[in-house]
Amino acid sequence: MLFSVQVEVTLRQGVADPQGATIERSLPHLGFDGVKGVRVGKSIRFDLEAADEASARAEVEDLTQRFLTNPVIEDSTISIVAGANA
Repeated sequence: MLFSVQVEVTLRQGVADPQGATIERSLPHLGFDGVKGVRVGKSIRFDLEAADEASARAEVEDLTQRFLTNPVIEDSTISIVAGANA
């Protein structure tokens, strides 16, 4: 069965986000006032072949912990949808 996977990775609360800070400082100069708390993350999307959703989730969680994130400073949210278009 084919699954569509999306992993959203964000820095943990309390971890400095220099990219977010740079964007936040720049926005008023571009006419976007009132934007606060800018944080930058990454989104990783892929299709995965697995026997069932439980197997897919277990594999994605392992992949996320071992390769896609630095679990010391990053958190992740995993979304899995069955029946992805290949």
